[in-house]
Formats: sequence, C-alpha cells, structure tokens
Amino acid sequence: LRRGVRLFLSFSGQSDFAPYFYDNGAGSSNGNLGLFSISEDTSVGTHVYTLNGSDPEGEPVTYGMTFDKGSKDYFSVEPKSGNVTLIQTLDREVRDEIVAFVTITDGRNKVVENVRVFITDANDEKPEFLNLPLVVDVPEDAASGSSIYRVQAVDRDLGSGGSVTYYLQSTPSTKFTIDGHSGALRIRSGESLDYEVSRTHFVTVVAKDGGGKYHGKYQVMTSTAIITINVLDTQDSPPVFVATPYFGFVYEVSVPGSEIFTVSAKDGDQNNPNTMHYSILSGSDGFFSINSTSGCISLTSFPVQLRNELYELQVKVVYIYDMNITKNGPQNRFELSMYEHPPEGEILRGLKITVNDSDQGANAKFRLLLVGPSRVLRVVPQTVLNEAQVTIIVENSSAIDYEKYQFLTFKLLAVEINTPERFSATAEIVINLLDTNDNIPKFSSEFYIARIPENSPGGSNLVSVTATDPDSGLWGEVKYSIYGSGADLFLIHATSGIIYTQPWASLDAEVKSKYNFYVKAEDTEGKYSLAEVFVTVLDQNDHPPEFNQNYLEKTMIIGAPVKIEAVDEDAEEPNNLIEYSIMKADPDNIFDINTSTGEIKLKPYIKSMEIVQNITKQKDCRWSVVVQARDRGSPSFSTTAVVKIDITENGLKGPMAAFLMQSRDNPMKALGLAISIITVIVLVTVMISTIMYFRNTKSNRITPARHIIRRRPKEPRRWTFRPWFGRSDLSFGKFFTDDETRDSTNNSSPRAKPPAPSAPVLPPPPPSERLRGISSALVSELKMRIEQKINEANQGYYY
Repeated sequence: LRRGVRLFLSFSGQSDFAPYFYDNGAGSSNGNLGLFSISEDTSVGTHVYTLNGSDPEGEPVTYGMTFDKGSKDYFSVEPKSGNVTLIQTLDREVRDEIVAFVTITDGRNKVVENVRVFITDANDEKPEFLNLPLVVDVPEDAASGSSIYRVQAVDRDLGSGGSVTYYLQSTPSTKFTIDGHSGALRIRSGESLDYEVSRTHFVTVVAKDGGGKYHGKYQVMTSTAIITINVLDTQDSPPVFVATPYFGFVYEVSVPGSEIFTVSAKDGDQNNPNTMHYSILSGSDGFFSINSTSGCISLTSFPVQLRNELYELQVKVVYIYDMNITKNGPQNRFELSMYEHPPEGEILRGLKITVNDSDQGANAKFRLLLVGPSRVLRVVPQTVLNEAQVTIIVENSSAIDYEKYQFLTFKLLAVEINTPERFSATAEIVINLLDTNDNIPKFSSEFYIARIPENSPGGSNLVSVTATDPDSGLWGEVKYSIYGSGADLFLIHATSGIIYTQPWASLDAEVKSKYNFYVKAEDTEGKYSLAEVFVTVLDQNDHPPEFNQNYLEKTMIIGAPVKIEAVDEDAEEPNNLIEYSIMKADPDNIFDINTSTGEIKLKPYIKSMEIVQNITKQKDCRWSVVVQARDRGSPSFSTTAVVKIDITENGLKGPMAAFLMQSRDNPMKALGLAISIITVIVLVTVMISTIMYFRNTKSNRITPARHIIRRRPKEPRRWTFRPWFGRSDLSFGKFFTDDETRDSTNNSSPRAKPPAPSAPVLPPPPPSERLRGISSALVSELKMRIEQKINEANQGYYY
C-alpha cells in the first residue's frame, strides 16, 4: 500500500514589488493613518503618529503626505522615520475631519493611499445665548409662579460639554427663578410685580455646560447674559383728580349753560388709561351740572335764582371698565394668554370680570354659569347678589393642552334666579394657550430592521428613522444621534434621521454579518427617547471555491473512493454550497464523482488490477482527472484542480484495512484513533496496577512484634536407604530417617499422619559393594545439603 501527496512550487526571474503600508486598524499609533483620530486640543508640534510600512525586497522606504488643493497642511512627515507632527491648530467645530494622501516609496515604486483623519471633541466652547438682547414684557398682574420667558443657549461641543444648564446670579431682592434644564424664567412663588413700584427689573442668567477635558484637565465653561424685564401696567389703580382743589365763579351776566370750571382726573394706571366718567354727588341744589366725559361744570339757571353765595360741590369720577358685564349692558369678550398645563386650583388672574345687577332685593339675585369644555374651569361665586368680582379657577390641568387646542372658548352666563323675566347676560371668554416643552420625541417604532449587501460603497443609505415631537417651535425640533458598540461603522443625519455607512466603512458578511446599536431622538432641551436598530449584512457571492492545491496526488485502492475538498469562504447558503464535477479524465469514462462530497471512485465494472491493465497501456497505472468545484451562488464561481491518481490493489483485509482505507485522506482521523486506543490501554493498566497495589497493601499489613524464638538444634538425623520389596504401592527405593521408620512401625492409628519430608527417590543401587560405597557417599552429601536448606528456611521464618 503506498500513497502520498506532494506539492512543488518554483519561481524564476527577478521581481520588483511595490512597498506597502501596515494596516493596524483603529486605535493604533502606527501604520497607514487609517481610522486615526486626534483631539482638537492637541498642541501644535506634537508627534501624533508614525507611518509604518515595508518593501517586499527589503529596500529602504521613505514616507510623505499631501493634502487636497486649497486645503491647509495640518501635518508634516519625516521621510525616513515616518513620524507625523501636527503643524496647524485644530478646531472640530470648524472642521471635523481631514482628508490626506499618505505615500510610501522604495525609490522605484510609489504607493499612495487616501485616508481620513477624524478630529474628536474637547470642551473648548462656551455656551452662547440666542436672541440677544434678552428683553421681556410682563403684565404686572402675572400670577406668582407663572412662566414669563424661556432662555436659550447652545454649546457647540459634543457630549457632556455640549449640554447646557441655567441658573440666576443670586440677589437679595430677586423676584424671579429659572428652571435649570429648560431655561424657563418664572416669577418666584409668593412674589408679585407692581408697575407703580418698579417698572423694570434686571436679572443676570448664567449658562453652564456639562464640563469636559481640555488639554488633559477637566473644565466647566460658562456664559452670562442680562435679562431686562419690563413690567406692563394693568387696571388696578383708581383715577386721581389733577390740580385740586377747584374754584369757580358765577357772574351776574352769566346765563344758563355758562361754563364755571372744569375738573380733570387721570387714571392711576398710566400705561393704558381708561375713559373717565364724572358726576356730581351733592351740593349743586339743582343749579349746576357736569359733563360726564369732559368734567366741565355749567350753570343751569340764572344767577338771580341762586340762594347761596358759596356752593361746595362734591364731584365723583370713575373709570369705565372694559371688562364689565351687566344684564342690561352689551355682551363683552374677554381674552387671556396663558401657558398650557397650569397647576390645578390656580386662579386666572389675567381675567378681571365684574358682574352686577342694578335692581334691588330678590330681583338682583342671579346665578353664574360657565359653559364650555366640561370640567376644565369653574367659576366662583356661583350665586351673586347685586354685584361680584368673577373668579375663574383651573379644575383640570391635563385638559389645557396646547397640542390639542391652541385656544379655549367659554361662555359666562349670568341668569336671574327669582324673577319671572329671567333676564340674562353673556360674556365670551377666550383663552389663548402658550406652548411649553411637555412632550418628548417619540419614534415611529421601537426598533428598526435594516439590510445592506456586503461590499456596498461607503456612504450607502441604510434606513431612515423618524421621531416626532408635538411641541411647537424649537421644542418640536428633533436631533438624531447614534451610539452603541455596533455604531462605529455608521452615521446618522442629525435632522433627517437617515442612517448610512461611514465613508471608509467596508462591510463583509464573512467577517461580521450582524450589528445592532441605538438611535437617539433629542429635542433642544435634552428630552429624548431611544430606538434600537438591527443591521444584517447580506452575503454576496464574492468568493470562488478554492482547493488547498491546484495539483493533487492521490492513491486509490480498487473498491474504495478518494476524496477531494474545496472551501468557499462565503458566509451563507447557497453561496458557499459546492458542487463537484469531472471536467476531463485520462482515460475517459473511468471515474465517477459525488457532486456533493467530492468523492472520486472507479466505475463499478473495474474490480481488479487486471481490468485496469486492460484499460491502460501504462505499467504504473497513474491516471489524471480535472475536477471542477462550482458554488451555487449567483453569479456562480468555479475553480479547477488536476488530480493525479495512482491505482493499486488493497493488500489488507478485515475491518482495520477498511478503516485505514477510509482514513487515508484524513491521517488525523487515524492518528486520533491510535491515540484513543493507547489512552484506553493506559487507563486499563493504571486501573489494574491500582487494584494490585491496594490488594498487596492489605496483605502486607504490619503486625505486632514477635519474640524471636530460637530452636534448639536437633541431633542430626541419620538417613538410611532401605528398599521395600513386596509392597503394593510404588514407594520403594526411598530414603527414610530413623524416626520415620519408627513412626511407621509403631503407628497403629487408623488415620495415618502425613509423611515427613523425604529425599528424592533414587533407583535401587546394584548389590555390589563398590556401588554401595558410592551410594553412601552420595546419600551423605545429599543429606548435608537438605539439612542446610531446612536450617536456612527455619532461620528465615523466625527472624
């Protein structure tokens, strides 16, 4: 039986191969600068990287680096050592990646690679306030705790360095507070504004980032801005007469209707004065009248009719409320602007509604009803006699939602209770809602599944995620980002939500076919939600089947197949399923091949070497077969190998021979079987040895010490030879001691004692005297040796 495989490779000629860079991947400080990242706070002049490569012929190489035309040169390279030095200040907020071309040359061949250097963030940016200058107009009757403004600041840094929180520089008399996360400026609880006391307030707000490292040290950066708060006047002060007291004169020539003098009053609320209404309360005695609008007092009769020389008039002035409702007056409309979701139980102080009935007694009793969305607001009081100030209170905060209604409309009804006429009045209340950031962005799905073919070019779109925030304005704007262990090869557009591959990314299903990471949707105040993205890299048929060698030598035993095997490195079926076929054979129509396993065997009719000799004229029976391995992918790839097959007969029989034949193409299988058999033998041997060891240990236990007893030496026994003749047994011609002779004659017991040790039986000596002397000498010598052996045995026993 002979078999073997040999592969011979030879090269001729002289080659000049190009040098190449080492690709050490991300995180390495040497190689081809691929996937290299550098912090923006790296100082100019710092050695940041080392270009590293080699030449196949061992020639010395030099390195270089160039940049796009019109771009700054950010790095310089020492040609021999490949040391890369930063020569330009970096700023990630201006440019977050640098495109460079690195070169390596051995003097004859030059290799250029396009690489991207990524600039990472450092906490070098201060928060910046938006909408400067910050000016706020607030009515003086704004409720305590209500939000009056939202401060906004942005920090262009990433991560914690890009988050912004707010606080106010403390002053002893401040009436305001700010929400640290949202920037909402509110009137401090328990405080109120008063236009008549202070018309302007100044507040200093500080915006602080989340901190981060800069030049290796942790730092927090802040910015400040001044908020100017202008207090607007509201109708909360009574009118005041101007230039009091007033004096007037009536002349004799005066006629009825003559103007005596004019009183003047102004509204105590200067910002939006109301119309004044004048009237004379007393002292006129019917001789004087007053114009209710201008305040001009006139004579109503001739002077001769006046009874007194001096009249003291008491004049009343009132301003007319715009928010006034009476049963006899016109219907009114009241409007109010407020933020959504006010606290339950809060009074809507922006509404100042007075309702009155000029009747008296039971006729002046009426009921107030608020008609509109159910159980949102309630009116107090519900029953009024003559006149009351109307109070509207929040009952259901969740129903006052800007995302559902931008405004709410109610009808305030005043209906008499105890009159047959049931007079009534109606006023319309319109509440314009202002939005707050009370919602978080929400994804359209909790997870997204994406599939992308391997070898897709960098920048290929993967999937688009969508999140919505129902809040208005900047609060409703969503910014996307991704993170997670599987997100290194992917990017996401911050506003559109389109996920795509990194420009330099190369996806290979044979290396990794599954990725998952998280996508984050965040609004301007940092409220966010997450969704998970699962990416499957689809296998493409990009690897042809490959044999270990293109030239194979096999030995075939008649009746047994030989096996060849090709490997396809594609990741999935059917791209990695291989079919085998015989393309060409010499001689033809001799071999069959299993299309799935690659086993080659002779045609069934070839059963002996004689048939083989009849087919071929060659004595060595060495045939060749060209085998093709083709995958089942689309498009399909194939490769071929030449198999040289030596045909021989099997000289071995039995199961072992069959096993050796089956494993001749897999020597490791036979080696494994041999090792298994040896292992079993060793285990059995160890087991038997262990059993024997414990058995011998048990039989050789140490017993208590014995006293040595020495036997007193006996007198030497005399040996005689006496043939017994005439006995029926065969014990003749034996040697006996004298004691034994006596015992044998004197023993009359029915049970005979066992015979004592005796010398070997000797044939009877001849009757001659010469022979008798020789026998005596032989007996004496034999007797001496036997006694010596017995003594040695006894000594060994007792000692």
